[in-house]
Amino acid sequence: MTEQNRKWIYLFVLSIIWGTSYILIKKGLQGFTPIQLGALRAIIATVLLWIIGFKSLRSITSKDWKWIVLSGFVGSFVPMFLFAFAQTEIDSSVAAILNSLVPLFTLFVGLFAFGIGFTKNQLVGVLVGLVGAAFLIYFGKGVNPSQNYWYAGFVVLATICYACNANLIKSKLQDVTPMGIAVGNFTAIVLPAVIVLPLSGFFKTDVISGEAFWSSLGYIVVLCVIGTCIAKVMFNRLVQISSAVFSVSVTYLIPIVGIFWGTLDGEKFTLPQFFAAMLILFGVYLVNKKKTPLKAS
Repeated sequence: MTEQNRKWIYLFVLSIIWGTSYILIKKGLQGFTPIQLGALRAIIATVLLWIIGFKSLRSITSKDWKWIVLSGFVGSFVPMFLFAFAQTEIDSSVAAILNSLVPLFTLFVGLFAFGIGFTKNQLVGVLVGLVGAAFLIYFGKGVNPSQNYWYAGFVVLATICYACNANLIKSKLQDVTPMGIAVGNFTAIVLPAVIVLPLSGFFKTDVISGEAFWSSLGYIVVLCVIGTCIAKVMFNRLVQISSAVFSVSVTYLIPIVGIFWGTLDGEKFTLPQFFAAMLILFGVYLVNKKKTPLKAS
């Protein structure tokens, strides 16, 4: 199989996995607080990655570790908590759609942090996508007046983190194996997670004996196995065989999967929200559209 075909397969599979992640986070929050959920995700995912790929840490050189640690916090640790806090107030389908902002911020991070230029079409795409996000938040607030849609800002911050991580992997970690990056990332963040979990009150009797404890724990385990471990390795490989912007184009399909699961779970999704989502995806399309070269006269 050629790398061209492989990158499209990775893109499709990742969209299914990550599109399902938001409903799993929602279910996990039935038994845990956002801090407990974030810390649990980091710990469980680390253990699983150590089991399947601990030897891959050998592929990380001493000069790469500072980038591995930074990638771990920016691309995994911080977003885990941001999405958990966001979904205490906004629907999982809305979180999935807002995640589509990643390619837009990837472009900006690439420009300001790594000196990667962009075209006028891409600049327009960023502006269109941000307008779509603003409309989505506005319409969502109207559909769910009891929800605090300022929490959508947590998702926006998480997308900026993902954008930074995509550029970081592409520019600094090309020589490290995808499994090595994933295992290294979580090895770097597991100690803070271990410290945070008991401080969050996780081991209190009312939490452990809670009605939703075991079911929520089950959802988080599934999220860690598929949505974190498997998907993380696939994404790292996708970045390496494509480009930072192409790799985060997985966000084209994530909203479709997220809306599907959200609707099944009883979430409301209106026509204005749909048009706002289309506006975001159109912006993403413009960002990823290749510039047509001018013909010589």
